[in-house]
Amino acid sequence: MASRSLNRVILIGNLTRDPELKYTPNGTAVCTFGVATNRSWTTQDGQTKEDTQFHRIVAWQKLAELCGKLLTKGRKIYLEGRITYRSFVGKDGQQRTIAEIVMDDFIVFGDGKRMGVEAGSEESKDAAVSAPAVSPTHQAPSETAVPEETKADESVNPEDIPF
Repeated sequence: MASRSLNRVILIGNLTRDPELKYTPNGTAVCTFGVATNRSWTTQDGQTKEDTQFHRIVAWQKLAELCGKLLTKGRKIYLEGRITYRSFVGKDGQQRTIAEIVMDDFIVFGDGKRMGVEAGSEESKDAAVSAPAVSPTHQAPSETAVPEETKADESVNPEDIPF
Protein backbone atom coordinates (compact mmCIF):
# COMPACT_ATOMS: atom_id res chain seq x y z
CA MET A 1 0.00 0.00 0.00
CA ALA A 2 1.32 3.41 -0.95
CA SER A 3 1.86 5.92 1.81
CA ARG A 4 0.22 9.30 1.60
CA SER A 5 2.18 12.14 0.06
CA LEU A 6 1.65 15.74 -0.91
CA ASN A 7 3.06 17.81 -3.76
CA ARG A 8 1.70 21.33 -3.18
CA VAL A 9 3.28 24.69 -4.04
CA ILE A 10 1.92 28.06 -2.94
CA LEU A 11 3.58 31.23 -4.23
CA ILE A 12 2.93 34.95 -3.98
CA GLY A 13 5.09 36.94 -6.34
CA ASN A 14 5.29 39.15 -9.40
CA LEU A 15 5.17 38.11 -13.04
CA THR A 16 8.59 38.49 -14.66
CA ARG A 17 7.23 38.43 -18.22
CA ASP A 18 3.96 38.45 -20.10
CA PRO A 19 2.32 35.02 -20.37
CA GLU A 20 2.96 33.10 -23.57
CA LEU A 21 -0.20 31.27 -24.70
CA LYS A 22 0.22 28.46 -27.22
CA TYR A 23 -1.80 25.48 -28.39
CA THR A 24 -0.64 21.89 -28.78
CA PRO A 25 -1.22 20.17 -32.14
CA ASN A 26 -4.42 18.62 -30.75
CA GLY A 27 -5.74 22.04 -29.64
CA THR A 28 -4.97 22.03 -25.89
CA ALA A 29 -4.09 25.47 -24.55
CA VAL A 30 -0.82 25.81 -22.63
CA CYS A 31 0.46 29.03 -21.06
CA THR A 32 3.92 29.64 -19.60
CA PHE A 33 5.22 32.59 -17.62
CA GLY A 34 7.67 33.42 -14.88
CA VAL A 35 7.10 34.50 -11.29
CA ALA A 36 9.69 36.04 -8.98
CA THR A 37 9.52 35.67 -5.20
CA ASN A 38 11.65 37.71 -2.80
CA ARG A 39 12.79 37.31 0.77
CA SER A 40 14.92 39.53 2.94
CA TRP A 41 16.66 38.99 6.25
CA THR A 42 19.08 40.71 8.57
CA THR A 43 22.41 39.10 9.30
CA GLN A 44 23.97 38.95 12.77
CA ASP A 45 26.11 41.99 11.94
CA GLY A 46 23.00 44.05 11.02
CA GLN A 47 23.27 43.88 7.23
CA THR A 48 20.04 43.47 5.29
CA LYS A 49 20.26 40.79 2.61
CA GLU A 50 17.80 39.96 -0.17
CA ASP A 51 17.28 36.86 -2.25
CA THR A 52 15.10 36.49 -5.33
CA GLN A 53 13.96 33.15 -6.72
CA PHE A 54 12.56 32.77 -10.24
CA HIS A 55 9.92 30.13 -10.96
CA ARG A 56 8.69 28.75 -14.28
CA ILE A 57 4.89 28.38 -14.25
CA VAL A 58 2.79 26.28 -16.64
CA ALA A 59 -1.01 26.33 -16.93
CA TRP A 60 -3.16 24.07 -19.09
CA GLN A 61 -6.56 24.22 -20.82
CA LYS A 62 -9.09 26.85 -19.61
CA LEU A 63 -6.73 28.04 -16.89
CA ALA A 64 -4.10 28.71 -19.58
CA GLU A 65 -6.53 30.81 -21.59
CA LEU A 66 -7.47 32.80 -18.48
CA CYS A 67 -3.80 33.46 -17.75
CA GLY A 68 -3.31 34.72 -21.29
CA LYS A 69 -6.19 37.20 -20.85
CA LEU A 70 -5.72 38.36 -17.23
CA LEU A 71 -2.00 38.37 -16.53
CA THR A 72 0.67 40.87 -17.52
CA LYS A 73 4.28 41.45 -16.59
CA GLY A 74 4.68 43.02 -13.14
CA ARG A 75 1.28 41.98 -11.74
CA LYS A 76 1.21 40.41 -8.29
CA ILE A 77 -0.23 36.89 -8.24
CA TYR A 78 -1.09 34.23 -5.68
CA LEU A 79 -0.90 30.76 -7.20
CA GLU A 80 -1.23 27.15 -6.17
CA GLY A 81 0.04 24.13 -8.01
CA ARG A 82 2.42 21.21 -7.97
CA ILE A 83 6.10 20.98 -8.80
CA THR A 84 7.25 18.78 -11.66
CA TYR A 85 10.67 18.01 -13.09
CA ARG A 86 11.21 17.54 -16.79
CA SER A 87 14.29 16.30 -18.63
CA PHE A 88 15.20 17.08 -22.21
CA VAL A 89 18.20 17.13 -24.51
CA GLY A 90 19.39 20.68 -25.22
CA LYS A 91 20.54 22.07 -28.56
CA ASP A 92 24.11 21.35 -27.50
CA GLY A 93 23.28 17.66 -26.99
CA GLN A 94 23.47 17.86 -23.18
CA GLN A 95 20.79 16.32 -20.96
CA ARG A 96 19.00 19.05 -18.96
CA THR A 97 16.43 18.97 -16.18
CA ILE A 98 14.12 21.85 -15.29
CA ALA A 99 11.63 22.36 -12.49
CA GLU A 100 8.19 23.73 -13.34
CA ILE A 101 5.12 24.51 -11.30
CA VAL A 102 1.95 23.23 -12.90
CA MET A 103 -0.66 25.73 -11.77
CA ASP A 104 -4.04 24.60 -10.43
CA ASP A 105 -5.48 27.92 -9.26
CA PHE A 106 -4.55 31.59 -9.02
CA ILE A 107 -5.65 35.00 -7.77
CA VAL A 108 -4.52 38.25 -9.39
CA PHE A 109 -4.07 41.19 -7.05
CA GLY A 110 -5.19 44.63 -8.26
CA ASP A 111 -2.40 46.97 -9.26
CA GLY A 112 -4.23 50.14 -8.27
CA LYS A 113 -4.66 51.40 -11.82
CA ARG A 114 -7.92 51.86 -13.70
CA MET A 115 -8.43 52.72 -17.31
CA GLY A 116 -8.40 56.48 -17.68
CA VAL A 117 -7.15 57.13 -14.11
CA GLU A 118 -3.63 58.43 -13.66
CA ALA A 119 -1.41 56.73 -11.11
CA GLY A 120 -0.99 58.87 -8.00
CA SER A 121 -4.39 60.54 -8.20
CA GLU A 122 -6.95 60.20 -5.40
CA GLU A 123 -9.10 57.88 -7.53
CA SER A 124 -6.08 55.67 -8.19
CA LYS A 125 -5.39 55.41 -4.44
CA ASP A 126 -9.01 54.39 -3.84
CA ALA A 127 -8.71 51.77 -6.59
CA ALA A 128 -5.66 50.24 -4.92
CA VAL A 129 -7.59 49.71 -1.71
CA SER A 130 -10.75 48.36 -3.30
CA ALA A 131 -9.31 46.48 -6.27
CA PRO A 132 -10.88 43.02 -6.26
CA ALA A 133 -8.83 39.88 -6.63
CA VAL A 134 -9.67 37.65 -9.58
CA SER A 135 -9.79 33.90 -9.17
CA PRO A 136 -10.71 31.80 -12.21
CA THR A 137 -12.18 28.97 -10.18
CA HIS A 138 -13.68 30.91 -7.27
CA GLN A 139 -15.41 33.85 -8.93
CA ALA A 140 -18.50 35.26 -7.35
CA PRO A 141 -21.55 35.21 -9.63
CA SER A 142 -21.61 38.49 -11.50
CA GLU A 143 -24.66 40.67 -11.41
CA THR A 144 -26.20 41.70 -14.70
CA ALA A 145 -25.53 45.35 -15.44
CA VAL A 146 -28.78 47.12 -14.55
CA PRO A 147 -29.00 50.87 -13.98
CA GLU A 148 -29.35 51.86 -10.30
CA GLU A 149 -32.73 53.54 -10.84
CA THR A 150 -34.17 50.31 -12.30
CA LYS A 151 -32.95 48.26 -9.31
CA ALA A 152 -34.53 50.65 -6.81
CA ASP A 153 -37.94 50.60 -8.56
CA GLU A 154 -38.17 46.80 -8.74
CA SER A 155 -40.22 45.05 -6.11
CA VAL A 156 -40.99 41.36 -5.87
CA ASN A 157 -44.59 40.29 -5.59
CA PRO A 158 -44.82 36.95 -3.72
CA GLU A 159 -47.60 35.84 -6.09
CA ASP A 160 -45.19 36.09 -9.05
CA ILE A 161 -42.86 33.45 -7.60
CA PRO A 162 -43.67 30.08 -9.25
CA PHE A 163 -42.85 27.90 -6.22
